[in-house]
Amino acid sequence: MIAEVIVDIASGDVDKIFDYLCDETICAGMRVAVPFGRSTAAGFVIKIKETSDVPTDKLKRVLRAEDDFPALNRECLLLAEKLSARYSCPMALSLRLFLPAEMRRGTVRESFRTFARLAKEEAVLPARAERQRELLAFLKENGEADAAFLRERFGFSALKALEEKGIVRLEKRRALRDPYREIGGGEKEAPVLTSAQAQAIEAIERTEKTVALLHGVTGSGKTEVYLQLIAKRLKEGKTAIFLVPEISLTPQTLSRLRERFKGEAAILHSGLSAGERYDEWMRLKTGQARIAIGARSAVFAPLENLGVIVLDEEHDGSYSSERAPRYNTFDIAYLRAQYHHCKLVLGSATPSVETYRRAEKGEFELVKLPERINHRPMPEVSIVDMRREVKRGNPSSFSALLRERLSSCLAEGNQAILFLNRRGYSQTVLCRDCGYVAKCGHCDVSLTYHSDENCLKCHFCGTKYRMPTVCPSCGGAQIRYLGTGTQRVVEELKELFPAARVLRMDVDTTSGKEGHYKILKQFSAREADILVGTQMVAKGHDFPFVTLVGILDADMSLHFPDYRSGERTFQLITQVAGRSGRAEARGGVVLQTFDPENYILRFAADYDYEGFYRYEIGMRQGTAFPPFAKIVRVMVTGGDERETVEVLKTIYARIEKIYQKNSEKFLFFNRMRAPVKRVRDKHRYQILMRLFDGSPLKEIYEICSGAGSRDVLVEVEENPSNLS
Repeated sequence: MIAEVIVDIASGDVDKIFDYLCDETICAGMRVAVPFGRSTAAGFVIKIKETSDVPTDKLKRVLRAEDDFPALNRECLLLAEKLSARYSCPMALSLRLFLPAEMRRGTVRESFRTFARLAKEEAVLPARAERQRELLAFLKENGEADAAFLRERFGFSALKALEEKGIVRLEKRRALRDPYREIGGGEKEAPVLTSAQAQAIEAIERTEKTVALLHGVTGSGKTEVYLQLIAKRLKEGKTAIFLVPEISLTPQTLSRLRERFKGEAAILHSGLSAGERYDEWMRLKTGQARIAIGARSAVFAPLENLGVIVLDEEHDGSYSSERAPRYNTFDIAYLRAQYHHCKLVLGSATPSVETYRRAEKGEFELVKLPERINHRPMPEVSIVDMRREVKRGNPSSFSALLRERLSSCLAEGNQAILFLNRRGYSQTVLCRDCGYVAKCGHCDVSLTYHSDENCLKCHFCGTKYRMPTVCPSCGGAQIRYLGTGTQRVVEELKELFPAARVLRMDVDTTSGKEGHYKILKQFSAREADILVGTQMVAKGHDFPFVTLVGILDADMSLHFPDYRSGERTFQLITQVAGRSGRAEARGGVVLQTFDPENYILRFAADYDYEGFYRYEIGMRQGTAFPPFAKIVRVMVTGGDERETVEVLKTIYARIEKIYQKNSEKFLFFNRMRAPVKRVRDKHRYQILMRLFDGSPLKEIYEICSGAGSRDVLVEVEENPSNLS
């Protein structure tokens, strides 16, 4: 037998199929070890065949299978091939997406536990052996139990004595690690659907279109629609994928799934330990779990016979991969939905402009939930002009109205969320004498002051610096903090409301697997009165006692040099405002801004998505931005600036030939330094293009795929989510 093998080396030089001799135990989809050059390499078996174009005596033999099962099924192999062709990347890079990284590296250690079970049903024990009799009775009732649990409950000597007498047998077995084991205990029945939810489910199931966009306001019950769709597919013997944009949302969604489907849900995300991630992947692979829940990477879950894929908060930028291949999660989900002939359900209160246009044109089924559950009103938004606050001599982060509303909220025993999309204490540290701004030595960005560690931090590379007491440039003592971050907000809150219990939720407070979960659990249990956080507090959370949301510096993201800045601001404001008033008491929102007349803020305050969409789509059409054109960026990054520039020039010259032949397809074409010129000691240059259509894309990818080197990285991005 001949095995066609892709060697697991992400290089264009070896991106081809190699034939190896193998025995009948090897099959397509298996991971294998093969001789490659003078060493041994890992590889993926793509196909088994009878003959090869290479003479048999010239072929080497597969050394061994790394697993006793095929890690990749036929769908994975086909999808990897499409990804490789679409993004002109090595096949090995595409295949890796379907496997836990620890599995490929061989760093996962299997976990074992010892279980105790009865070896004899009847046994005579001495009258004094009370703990032994209790242990025996427990095993008779429960069949078997974890030996560690039995030792803790009945004592080490009791279990050991029963084992020595041959009454109890100990067995060591592999045990799957269970992340978040304490989440989602018990089982809840599905609630009665509202008529709007029932109609939404019917519309999604009735349509012949693969994709359905569920556009529902915050609190309209979109999650219950997802759960009911999943329940129906499970009853048919099928499986499901439930995608969320943030790790912070995963525990909450997992809890809902476990309450409804017990152990059917497995979680996949980067916050798990290597062993936990591998074990959850194995549960899905072996069919022990039939629902995959997680962030972007969960779209590659090893499930067969998919019945539905849910992509919640579909507008979120985190669904675009920032590593090669730079795929969009929707594209992968769509290919999988087509392969399995199942529905892909996109959900959002604020769909992306591109997605809503496709739904409006009839490409996707558009399903709406325009009202909250039980017709609860949307929270009233009050816009505060912070220019007037400054004129009145108010230098704090809180307007008079927000202070007043916070005081009332706390007095009534309710909770509040304060949103500021900037972590740290202050955004910039500046010398008033000479204008010096503290910058990172490895990145072309200013440093942020963090008061809890009394240090300056780079939010790009994570490097920490001592906070200077005098200016390093002129020696002056006029060091000042500019801009407010979440840490500063918390300090001000403690001064204003000393009795209030305050939690902070941002990247700095949520490290570790359970970082998000612990904070959300505390707030949900009403162990805190105010939650201060960045965008991770804005999406999907359901806290019934939150009656006030304060949005600080609402227009912070409005003026970024990015065509999506207005859209992102609208989405963030609408999402975070939706955290208020989700139970019986009506909620309120205080939106603080220095630009109160801005059309984006007005649309957001009125929850007017249709109005926002009409305005934005008109602007995009008039200026030829996506979805009426495609932005393509080639990013060239390297440690040696001269070498990086040379690679940039070579790529530019080759793409320029395409431009000269097809100039009518280009709206813009130029090369330049990236806005952030250096990150982690790597110089960054870019080629920016705006295309009327994507026809030159394939050639652009092909030019870039072989243009880099060991020291210079070349990446192509389509409609990049971050242009910095």
